[in-house]
Amino acid sequence: MGEHIIKLPDVGEGVAEAELVEWHVKVGDIVREDTMLAAVMTDKATVEIPSPVDGEILWLGAEIGDTVAIGSPIVRLKVAGDGNVKSRAGEVEAVAAEPPAKLPTPKPDAVAPPAKTSPKVDTAGAKPVAAVSKSPQQPSVSGAPRAESEKPLASPAVRLRAKEAGIDLRQVAGTGPAGRIGHEDIEAFLTRGPRQAAKTSGLARNDAIEDIKVVGLRRKIAEKMTLSKSRIPHITYVEEIDVTALEDLRAALNKEKRADRPKLTLLPFLMRAMVKAIADQPSLNSLFDDEAGIIHQHGGIHIGIAAQTPSGLVVPVVKHAEARDIWDCGAEVIRLAEAAKSGTATRDELSGSTITITSLGAMGGVATTPVINHPEVAIIGVNKMMVRPLWDGTRFIPRKMMNLSSSFDHRVIDGWDAAVFIQRIKTLLETPALIFVD
Repeated sequence: MGEHIIKLPDVGEGVAEAELVEWHVKVGDIVREDTMLAAVMTDKATVEIPSPVDGEILWLGAEIGDTVAIGSPIVRLKVAGDGNVKSRAGEVEAVAAEPPAKLPTPKPDAVAPPAKTSPKVDTAGAKPVAAVSKSPQQPSVSGAPRAESEKPLASPAVRLRAKEAGIDLRQVAGTGPAGRIGHEDIEAFLTRGPRQAAKTSGLARNDAIEDIKVVGLRRKIAEKMTLSKSRIPHITYVEEIDVTALEDLRAALNKEKRADRPKLTLLPFLMRAMVKAIADQPSLNSLFDDEAGIIHQHGGIHIGIAAQTPSGLVVPVVKHAEARDIWDCGAEVIRLAEAAKSGTATRDELSGSTITITSLGAMGGVATTPVINHPEVAIIGVNKMMVRPLWDGTRFIPRKMMNLSSSFDHRVIDGWDAAVFIQRIKTLLETPALIFVD
């Protein structure tokens, strides 16, 4: 038997390190060639690391959330034959570890289940140790509560102490012979708190604390939001839009659309309205390098579409919206949304935006305060569409209304300019035929 060291491969994109976001195996697992061992993240692209050989996992070289340099050892396997340790002995001395007891060899068609937790590694980087829960262990409550007719066993001194403390001994678990309650049981009961409420109402206290490490995409989102809010002075402008005519047009276009065209949502219309509004105010389509004190005003309009995925918030980018018609915008939004949700979106598809749209769809609420996607200077927030009464001068009529909640970098965009921009979009959406006029 020999040993085989697996190092973090070059995952491309010119990066020198990656964050470990998931282990699919644990120490002792038997893996086959091409079994997925781990997942690492660079920027917002996740890459899975397969095993190049069959073997038994002896050592895992990092914990979830750790940043690992390209070329660093991450897994040590026991393999048939010589392995690759001898040829690279100088490189793997630092990760040598005491192998665990050999596990029974599984059947040939057996596959090791993915590990739900990763083992922790000691300071020498050598010996894996099991993860330890940080939540305090609660005392056993076996035997409690007792039936109304059951008399608990306890000494007079214990009964007196329970009476003075207002404790019903039928609710106390006894750890003595035959369930006898001692002073230590009273102490344990006082420590965890009474549970009489659970008997009568079905409610019980829950004092558990779960420590969840912020890793992967969630950590990158946290870092991005912190950067945006700490460096950009936001101004948020909310305006009400009557989208009744737009919805009628959208329904008519979808009814008459060709088979090769996508079903239109509101987003393509908003994107085209933004393109026309930016033509009048190009400063809205900018990136602000606040360290250099330079505003990079872009000619190409690359609209980020904030999308919720099972892993968290990502922003796929529709490149060159100024060169796309309504149908092309709609098709690209659908394609990018599917790629983002399936985790197949590339780094290029998730970067390069110059202005962003954010929408919570039917859950959009009445108004929001969107956070600007740094280093952009504007973000357009779409709120929930609702039928509301609108006064037309003589009577109230039902109209489909929707608010736009939009934020701007106040260092670059004045409040007046923000209002002019949104009012221009409002005009285009309320008179949607103007969107198609060059």
